[in-house]
Amino acid sequence: MNTLVVEPEYHPPVQLPFPDQAVSKLKVALYSHDTMGLGHTRRNLLIAQALTKLNASTLLITGASQSAQFQMPEGVDCLTLPSLHKNGEGSYEAKALELSLEQLIELRSKAIKAALKVFKPDVFIVDNVPWGAENELKRALKLLKKKGRCKLILGLRDILDEAEVSKAQWQKRNYDEAIENYFDSVWVYGDERIFNPVKEYELKPEVARKMRFLGYFDQRARLELSQDPKLHIPKRPFVLCQVGGGQDGFKLAESFVKSHLPKGRHGLLITGPYMPAQELARLKSIAESRSDMSLLTFINEPTYLLQKAERVIAMGGYNTVGEVLSFEKPFLVVPRVKPRLEQLIRAQKMAEHRLLDFLHPDDLTPEALSQWLNAEVHYPEIHGRFQFSALKQICFELKSLMGEKEISYVAA
Repeated sequence: MNTLVVEPEYHPPVQLPFPDQAVSKLKVALYSHDTMGLGHTRRNLLIAQALTKLNASTLLITGASQSAQFQMPEGVDCLTLPSLHKNGEGSYEAKALELSLEQLIELRSKAIKAALKVFKPDVFIVDNVPWGAENELKRALKLLKKKGRCKLILGLRDILDEAEVSKAQWQKRNYDEAIENYFDSVWVYGDERIFNPVKEYELKPEVARKMRFLGYFDQRARLELSQDPKLHIPKRPFVLCQVGGGQDGFKLAESFVKSHLPKGRHGLLITGPYMPAQELARLKSIAESRSDMSLLTFINEPTYLLQKAERVIAMGGYNTVGEVLSFEKPFLVVPRVKPRLEQLIRAQKMAEHRLLDFLHPDDLTPEALSQWLNAEVHYPEIHGRFQFSALKQICFELKSLMGEKEISYVAA
């Protein structure tokens, strides 16, 4: 059966800077379920930082217990939900509390609804999952839709998974119903020239019409809040290795601490807060046996280290890739391939455009990393070729969605 594909509208990046002051106090709530790693919370925190330019009052609703360790922009506060955990099979379970999955979702769902009922947001931005984890947003979406005053926005990363899996999941979870009946707009945080989900996933015209490509995030903006971690920066030029939250990053981390670094260079590994204790102890033992290698378990904002690093080796999560590309660093991606192929597809697509290099995890060895670390690496300039305009586009989209009466600006 042929599927009618409707291309979403694309607005060129706003060239003017953010206004210095907004007349009205816009109230925005952002939700992320955060069941694996910190990427969703960090993405919403970056959006919240941009919303300060609109003088917004912003509530982050997150499932990441580490959210309290992040520096919050002015006018931003956080509601942390009891944590969900995604196990090795990709299924959800309670991370800490002695509750069944059903009980935990009930708790989280009621907490979200209660918070939104009191906060009364003008805009509610949902990250990645229209119904929320395990449908925990259904109550809240129905409440906000019934009230009628709140604009509902779904924010999607560039790539969800391989096409057939994504289409099946989309249909099984009734995402079309959620988008058609509840959401006013769908923001894609990516560049359609790299990956176009409308075409790849054969989305329905009713859904495609609501989609806007905003470009990737220029994550150099994080430096505005990033504290200078002087104690963590090696005195010599250094190579940085990140393995996401760490729960499945041991093989990459171990290969890095065993690799041969270029002469006069230092290696810095960030293991992530979820690295299992036994694996972390093994990595510390190897790193401590070398004078050119150091290890950090967690740093709440690694942006400053990315800015200073000569090269970066990392997994292929959306935030990590966007951050490294924002700084135009030589970059080797070793993508996660389970439980989904999102990171592998992202690495392959971006390698085709000469944005980075990638190594399949099946080919990962200390020797393979050593070869890349000691090779000449050159990429074409990135920012002039692809859109990194999401932060400014969010300002444009909100102004368009809310109208001049809701958001108006005055000169500083």
